[in-house]
Amino acid sequence: MITAAQMRAARALAGIDQKTLAELAGVSVPTIQRMEASEGVVRGMIDTLTKVIQAIEDAGVELIGENETGGRGVRLKKKAG
Repeated sequence: MITAAQMRAARALAGIDQKTLAELAGVSVPTIQRMEASEGVVRGMIDTLTKVIQAIEDAGVELIGENETGGRGVRLKKKAG
């Protein structure tokens, strides 16, 4: 699961705009806008959510779940090496 706030924070951390995230995920800009405007946990087609989450992770951002380190969030992935 991902929240709208996590999506916005992940984009900011990765330095990408909604259009770029949409392109990376293979979805439309209005889809990203709708997801980010939702309250709480983002709802939608599983395939779309999976694509967006994968694009965020590919951009170098790790999503932190609710039960990890005290709450939801995002952080940059550690570079290999």
